[in-house]
Amino acid sequence: MKKVSFIIPCYNEEEVLPLLYERLNNISKKIENYECEFLFINDGSKDRTEEIIENLYKKDNRIKLYSFSRNFGHQAAVSCGIHNTNSDLAIIIDADLQDPPEIIPDMIKLYEETNIPIIYGKRISRYGETFFKKVTAAIFYRFINVLSEVQFPVDTGDFRLIDKKVIDTYKQFSENPKYIRGLISWTGFEQKAFEYKRDARVAGSTKYTLKKMLKLAITGILSFSTKPLRISLYFGLISILIAVIFSLRVFYIYLFTPELLVKGWASTIIIVLFMGGVQLISLSVISEYLANLFNEVKKRPEYVISKKLV
Repeated sequence: MKKVSFIIPCYNEEEVLPLLYERLNNISKKIENYECEFLFINDGSKDRTEEIIENLYKKDNRIKLYSFSRNFGHQAAVSCGIHNTNSDLAIIIDADLQDPPEIIPDMIKLYEETNIPIIYGKRISRYGETFFKKVTAAIFYRFINVLSEVQFPVDTGDFRLIDKKVIDTYKQFSENPKYIRGLISWTGFEQKAFEYKRDARVAGSTKYTLKKMLKLAITGILSFSTKPLRISLYFGLISILIAVIFSLRVFYIYLFTPELLVKGWASTIIIVLFMGGVQLISLSVISEYLANLFNEVKKRPEYVISKKLV
């Protein structure tokens, strides 16, 4: 019999875990010809998340727990799940139940009909999210496609089905930090969208703060594009052009209306525009790439597991 793994990253999800397990357990009974397992990755939760999963583990031998020593982040938690599955299929799904588990049997059915190795969930509506988050998410997905050499599906998250080919390929990636949905697209395997309506969070609050979303966005852009380096060059050239135009204006004033010219002021402004525009923009972009290289050179593990129940 084939096997399917549910990869479930968790961070402070004590309020939703009982309902999550109940719904996953119900749909597992509807998945024919597949043996199911549930991989819970506790991403350094500070509440009763680990305790609840341990209790579920005692009742259901299909449950596995990988508990981090601290909060390493959502992407690291998903990576841990992929690294520790040897199933024929893996379903990546968040614990907050915004992505309804009930559509998973249909995703598996679509996979079996098409044999397409990546079936990703595409949101056609997003309930319970602020206007700001919807707009910024829409802008980000399209902006990263403009910058990246690899085209990514828009309006998607990490909720997806991947088969063993994709799982085995992903395990070869050693870069850190990771932008998982980007890496999966980078593999080049065929992908197909499965459209669905995203629900509001069942309980608790979102763990993806604005700071974390910005960090993920920067990781995604820097991991798959060198265009920001070129953009910094363009900004530098534009700054130089502005400085040259301003210099010509000052020269014109000096020749024809010298009484309007304040001595020393013009040269100072020109220097600030020229040097500030070129250096600050360029250095800020370069520093982000250097920071990624710094993390790579250190070769630290992506996460540290403090407890494992398998």
